[in-house]
Parts: sequence; C-alpha cells; structure tokens
Amino acid sequence: MAQVNRGGQPHQGRRPVRMSPHEALTQEFGRRPRGLDPDQVREFQARVAAELADLHRHVRLLVQKNTRLTHVLRDWRTLPTREPRPPEEHHGNQGW
Repeated sequence: MAQVNRGGQPHQGRRPVRMSPHEALTQEFGRRPRGLDPDQVREFQARVAAELADLHRHVRLLVQKNTRLTHVLRDWRTLPTREPRPPEEHHGNQGW
C-alpha cells in the first residue's frame, strides 16, 4: 500500500510526518444527517491521542537508547586490543 501525506497525496520519498496527539484530539469531522455521535467521536479521539502520546514517548526512549548503545559500541570498537594473558599455572596444593 502506498504511503500518502496528510493531504491524501502520494508520499514523496521523505519519512511521513507522525500524527500528533493534539492533532488526533482536534480533528474535525463533517456533519451529516444521522451522522456520528460527537461524544463517541471525542472519546475515541482521546483514546487515540493517549496511545499516540505513549507511542511517541516509547519511540523517543528507544531512539535515545539506540544512540547510547551506538556510541558505546563505537567506543568499544576503538579500544586498543590487549594480548590475552596465558592461564596461571596451579601446582596441586601449593600455598596451603
């Protein structure tokens, strides 16, 4: 399925803009005779907005964690390598 922007036009290569919780809460719908119950619509919008806010927080935390781990890995890769030490020899009960 092709991605479309907020205006309904095909997406032009850039990452689509995420819907904000505020946008979900303030979205207006056209009125029709025998249309939707406005209270139900607003309740649903509030649920969608809360979930979007939670997902945005989660994504932000994951991006921060990924950045930290990327830096740690980069730093680890640049550490000088050490020659492994030969195993210490143990002779029976010496030292007792």
